[in-house]
Amino acid sequence: MSNMHAVQFTSFGCADVLTINQVPVPVAAPGEVLVRVRAAGINHHDLINRSGAMKFIMGRKFPFGTGLEFAGNVVAGEAFAAGQMVWGSVPAMKPRATGAMAEYVVVPADRVSTAPADLSAIEAASLVVSTTTAYRGLHELGQIASGDRVLIRGAAGGVGLAAVQVAVAAGAAVTALSSARDFEVLRELGAKTTLDYRATRIGDLGSFELIFDTVGTSMLAYRRHLARNGRMVTIVFSSFSMLLSIGVSAIFGAKKIRAFSSDAKAELLEHVRDLAESGHLRAMIASTYPLASIAQAHRDQEKGGVLGKRVITLPS
Repeated sequence: MSNMHAVQFTSFGCADVLTINQVPVPVAAPGEVLVRVRAAGINHHDLINRSGAMKFIMGRKFPFGTGLEFAGNVVAGEAFAAGQMVWGSVPAMKPRATGAMAEYVVVPADRVSTAPADLSAIEAASLVVSTTTAYRGLHELGQIASGDRVLIRGAAGGVGLAAVQVAVAAGAAVTALSSARDFEVLRELGAKTTLDYRATRIGDLGSFELIFDTVGTSMLAYRRHLARNGRMVTIVFSSFSMLLSIGVSAIFGAKKIRAFSSDAKAELLEHVRDLAESGHLRAMIASTYPLASIAQAHRDQEKGGVLGKRVITLPS
């Protein structure tokens, strides 16, 4: 077990920069867990890092690995039994030579948790980032409560689909903004109202206790539809107009727009595991690929246009 296969890149660029290399199997230090990866989900974050859009944070200390979320079996680590099925994530803001797209991964023990009992490794890996992001945004920042009217923008995206399910589980009345082609699935997930984002005028929307945003445009216009003491949270904060909207909302009035990024720590994973085991979360798998097809998986991810997560599978 001295070497393993791992996806790396030694320059920024298109999916062709991804290669599968043989590298040493990492060793778990005290406070860390070594996991044999069985499945790893692909996220937009992976594409951004590989393209070089975040090179001002990442630097150029190549090689870099790719992949954040994974599910697999514990090999070594003080906090878990060998063979135990876990799910977790690699720290997003600390680029390293190998990520989740590898046969083995080492992560801090507070970044893994026991995986939901009824989910496969593929299903578990597909939920780590999106569901912890949705849970933190709705519960910790949005203070969601049963009976709240909740608007979810970008409801058919990865985080949006998770947000619909987390909000429904909390007892909220969900209005989902998405493409009309996704209405049926969103209703199956519990959305009370579905609206076509192309045909719906912002001014025609009703009032909401909570708006969960995954789009990042026209934020102040949507903010006008917050009820008294309403809350608005967004996972998008990369543009000047977005930052301006947050600043204006902080200065004028109580209806503040809060931007955040989630970090899938064990505590969040445990909350999400409870939802999954109680039947409130459904994994949406668009397609699976072997590790050897990682470049094609990235190309497909860049095209978009599918409902659900693309997942890389590794032999057990």
